[in-house]
Amino acid sequence: MPETCRASAPRSPAAEPGPVPFFSQEATFAEVWPTVRAHCRDVINGGRYARGSKVAELEEALRAWTGARHVVGVNSGTDALVLLLRAGGLRPGEEVIVPAFGPAATASAVRLARGRPRFADIEPAGHGLDPESADAAVTPRTRLLMPAHLGCQMADMAGIAAVARRHGLRMVEDGARAIGMRWNGVHAGLLGLGGALSFFPTNTLGAIGDAGAVLTEDPRVAETVADLRLQGRAGRTLDHVPGLSDLGVPIRVDSRMDDLQAAVLLAKLARLEADIARRAELAAGYTERLSGVPGIRRLPGPVPRDGHGSPVHHAYLVEVEDRDALIRSLTAAGVGSEVFCPVPLHLDPRFAGLGHRRGEFPNAEAASATALALPLYPDLADDDVERVCDAVRHFYTGRRAA
Repeated sequence: MPETCRASAPRSPAAEPGPVPFFSQEATFAEVWPTVRAHCRDVINGGRYARGSKVAELEEALRAWTGARHVVGVNSGTDALVLLLRAGGLRPGEEVIVPAFGPAATASAVRLARGRPRFADIEPAGHGLDPESADAAVTPRTRLLMPAHLGCQMADMAGIAAVARRHGLRMVEDGARAIGMRWNGVHAGLLGLGGALSFFPTNTLGAIGDAGAVLTEDPRVAETVADLRLQGRAGRTLDHVPGLSDLGVPIRVDSRMDDLQAAVLLAKLARLEADIARRAELAAGYTERLSGVPGIRRLPGPVPRDGHGSPVHHAYLVEVEDRDALIRSLTAAGVGSEVFCPVPLHLDPRFAGLGHRRGEFPNAEAASATALALPLYPDLADDDVERVCDAVRHFYTGRRAA
């Protein structure tokens, strides 16, 4: 989800219906707090607060949950991408193909790893990296493909893998929001060299601050990421990392996961399957109520593909007309919302030096102009979904539901 979290104050269950915040986990924490407290007591009593026993415990739990051979906890989803790119052999100045729609962290991670983002368009439905556009974007300097799994399903991994094979490229996955998503039973992040997870609070599995992890089947990738997060371990150097001596700047410092964040994640991981199921119920409720509403151009839903597994709704992303006016109307009605990607990344001023022009990636530009995330999280009540949909209908039709 977005890089910042703007959650309204939580509502009291006994109060009259109040605002519907974009995100809240008050009820979740009321349920998991005894477990969180026990884990935190272990951390405090153990006296080790970063990359300690709780991080190791979480890594093992994530290995079991995802089926990954290796999991390495780090301090954020962005650092997970940066370290994964370095472990994937990216050298300074080499290109990584990334989608032109999505959070800026996907492309920023390439720059932080001293690579060069090479943008490609997205598919109009599903918002995943478009294999044909990615194929056309390949140049002699391209080293890696990095699809990002947005919406409620993985990108077209069969098509993207075919591009990688055709051009002899390696593939890593930005699975920041993809925990629980699978392709032919294989968890997101395990179809190439590895994948990155983000545990930002609004994500499907969220901490109470920043945290992330790298998933991989490759022991060399796992070992390199583990080395990089600590700037090398005792008795080891970083000479085995390709291109690292060419960076010209100190390597990133302290990419370790905080044990208190690991404690929270361990408690919430125990209810992740139930949370994913609840998100699916809420998404179905939105789709039922918003289908046919004028002004809504596209509702989220899985795109039929060979190999696609069950969707995971980390967000409910609609494409709408008059988005800014709708946001103002929702805000006045006490309904939170978020703009997922207000500017397509190839037109973002942060990447102006890459020389892109408007019109190059029309699907990304259209999504950036119309996509809006509505509240979707396990604490949301069915009545809240009705209130959100009522506010949307009222904006477009001028009449409230009976």
